[in-house]
Amino acid sequence: MSATLEHQSSEQRLELLYQAINTSSLFQVQRMLNAMHPAEMADLIEAAPRGRRELIWELVEPDNEGEVLIELSEEVRNGLVGEMDTGEIIQAIKDLDDDDMADFLQSLPDTLIAQTLAGMDRQDRIRLEAVLSYDEDTAGGLMDTQTITVRADVSLDVVLRYLRRLDELPSHTDNIIVVNRYDRYLGILPLSTVLTGQPDELVVDVMDTQQNPILADTASQQVARLFEDRNLISAPVVDHNHRLLGRITIDDVVDIIREEAEHSVMSMAGLDDEEDLFAPVLLSARRRAVWLGTNLMTALLAAWVIAQFEATLESTVALAILMGVIPSMGGVAGTQTLTLVIRGLALGQLGKSNRRSLLIKELLVSLMNGIIWAIAVFAIATFTFGNIGIGIVTGLAMIINLLAASGSGVFLPIIMRYFHIDPALAGGVVLTTITDIVGFAAVLGLAALMLPLL
Repeated sequence: MSATLEHQSSEQRLELLYQAINTSSLFQVQRMLNAMHPAEMADLIEAAPRGRRELIWELVEPDNEGEVLIELSEEVRNGLVGEMDTGEIIQAIKDLDDDDMADFLQSLPDTLIAQTLAGMDRQDRIRLEAVLSYDEDTAGGLMDTQTITVRADVSLDVVLRYLRRLDELPSHTDNIIVVNRYDRYLGILPLSTVLTGQPDELVVDVMDTQQNPILADTASQQVARLFEDRNLISAPVVDHNHRLLGRITIDDVVDIIREEAEHSVMSMAGLDDEEDLFAPVLLSARRRAVWLGTNLMTALLAAWVIAQFEATLESTVALAILMGVIPSMGGVAGTQTLTLVIRGLALGQLGKSNRRSLLIKELLVSLMNGIIWAIAVFAIATFTFGNIGIGIVTGLAMIINLLAASGSGVFLPIIMRYFHIDPALAGGVVLTTITDIVGFAAVLGLAALMLPLL
């Protein structure tokens, strides 16, 4: 059965697991489940409704619990940890890397963190507290303090004999970090050099001094960018005195990239990227009510704008039919610009020096598209309603709203970031409000001014 699971999708695995629970002994189900990778077990737990979720978790063997917990989303993990005592938590996470253990603890209540730390031995607690002293979204919060270091004045033969004495190497070890007697970073020694170099060569003669270490307070997004640009597998982390603190590995960077992608997707809908698929109904309803209430307020504001031109609408029924087109086009154009700018900010490509150039470029793009689609809507409105005035009004409103949409798409993320508001979360709602209000006001305002004259 486990061999069958290995080649199935998550959906198929979940279905097979349910069938096994219903038809087989729990021992067979447990053996099948624990033959899987911890990340795959975590996927199955998250995909299971709450009743089945607790049953599956009970079947996870103690040796796998820590790896499974760290792969779960924070909300699901907290639900399972809430049923565990401190001793069970310590036993589950005792073999995790320092960075994974720190991530796990930071999601727990303060009292539980203190109890867990108190139950650890002194050496493990000191290493873990070193990671916990940094913000979780910095290089210091991501680093693993378990590193292999050597001095620059020893030979490769000494390094190789030292490595053979170790029980195992830390995961994703591609380089050995070279430090001086004060633990200050000097460079890296690739394992490939240790294996292929002459035994009598000194580390100082063959080490790489070109790879700069990462400062502990570097933001996690910047860390991910450095790994991408430099094609790194691991990188040393230092403090401002260049003293070695630990290292970051590629698996941590993949987690950053995945979390950023999930955050962007979920934020566009006003959802928390850690939200449980099977969260309680009342909890989910309360969270989404905030977003829906915000949207209702913006919709009422747009409706108020429409109400100010009631007489114009009554006299020209065609406007009531066409005016929804303008805000819709503005919303699409604005979202395109907004997404581009949010990405530029996240990658560090947009700053004070090039904002003006980007604004001009986006306005020109919107002007060009505005003219093209203004001509199209002018032709459609004039032909359909036999009124050239309606065509002129809707065409001009199209241009005005697309220009407003692109300008808003550039400035909104910049302004929101200045006030420490996540533009991925709030930008879409504000942008929609702007394009709705400007679109309706442009159509109805131009109609009130121009139709009596045409």
